[in-house]
Amino acid sequence: MTRILVIGGSRGIGLAVCRTAAARGHFVRAMSRDGRVPEDIVGSCEAFIGDARNAADVDRALNGIEVVVQALGVPQSLDFILKPVTLFSQSTGILLPAMKRANVTRLVTVTGFGAGDSRRAINFLQRPAFEMIFRNAYDDKSIQEALIAESDREWLIVRPGVLMNWPSNCKYTVLTRPDEWRNGIVARADVADFIIKRIEADNLNREKPVIIRYPL
Repeated sequence: MTRILVIGGSRGIGLAVCRTAAARGHFVRAMSRDGRVPEDIVGSCEAFIGDARNAADVDRALNGIEVVVQALGVPQSLDFILKPVTLFSQSTGILLPAMKRANVTRLVTVTGFGAGDSRRAINFLQRPAFEMIFRNAYDDKSIQEALIAESDREWLIVRPGVLMNWPSNCKYTVLTRPDEWRNGIVARADVADFIIKRIEADNLNREKPVIIRYPL
């Protein structure tokens, strides 16, 4: 059993990670601002109220933890498109020194295809929509990735493609080489399956794979 903190555990990939980890017998602490988890995992997942941008909350959440899964998201709205996004870099700037204080060495962070050096792999047909809608968030995710890559933690940065609420079929593709990177569709449950399997194998390896099921 591994003791896992999921930051952003109330929805999206974070919730999928909580469900997958709990089903495999791991201790899961789901941190979110509302501190809620669905009824189906209430007995196997510890709900934790906290803000990823509050250092005291993060310090408390790390107590007794072995691995952190950072799976933050921001609502897609006009503000998402028009205003700067700082959540990802700000929270990571708080998390990394907190992990050091707590002697937690392993970190898995979910960003997305188009963050960091994967942005150059976006094809010319998809690039205009990406730049118009996602640029602000992914500029901040790129800063987040750089902070993690420069840290002394053992890390894995996971870059899923377009996310769907499908069940996992464990037939996703893991693209580790830059010349393979391309956009695609993938289930949140697939991403969660990949993350938990890598945690169980103690195999983070400071990689930045792109995860897809069907290429676009």
